[in-house]
Amino acid sequence: MNRAFLPFVKSVLVAMLALSSVAHAAEEKKAPKADPAKGEALYTKGDASRNLVACVSCHGAAGNSTIVQNPKLAGQHEAYLFKQLADFRTPERNNPIMTPISKALTDDDMRNLSAYLVTQAQKPGAAKSKETIEIGKQIYRAGIAEKNVPACAGCHAPNGAGIPAQFARLGGQHQEYTAAQLVNFRSGARNNSQQMTTIAKRMSDDEIKAVSDYIAGLK
Repeated sequence: MNRAFLPFVKSVLVAMLALSSVAHAAEEKKAPKADPAKGEALYTKGDASRNLVACVSCHGAAGNSTIVQNPKLAGQHEAYLFKQLADFRTPERNNPIMTPISKALTDDDMRNLSAYLVTQAQKPGAAKSKETIEIGKQIYRAGIAEKNVPACAGCHAPNGAGIPAQFARLGGQHQEYTAAQLVNFRSGARNNSQQMTTIAKRMSDDEIKAVSDYIAGLK
């Protein structure tokens, strides 16, 4: 081998080793894998040592809340659940009940809870108002053109399944909860999605109620 070429070869080898070390370090820093079993234990039993109440007391067995003010969590996207728990720690989604709970959770707790809930089957809901079902359907599928309200289905899917890591699953959710969140977005009480704030501000109470009722019946 040409001796003049040796320094170049050595520099390439050093660079490759350096890159390998950086890649290995990045791998080491990756978040630990979520543990659904630990998530289930925390969800069903809480943690008395940290004054964490069991999630099941408000959100129902396996995430199927029977309290209309509390959302169904079963089957919700893992990344979305994690983000919402993290957002409860911020002013953008301050909540008198969830904020203290989320602040007591570790990031691992939130990952584990999310990993458990995403695997649970959601019990279906149903629309309650026959009078507004067509209006709700129109808003969800086509939006409100004259108000520049886009179709909900564009982001949350025609069946309300949402898009993992991007948009929440809505189908089957309690009418009352969905309507309350849209009202909160409109008023600024919930401010962790600029997109939803903009949309909700263009909707009337009747439109919010109609689309929320329609969403409850999606499967």
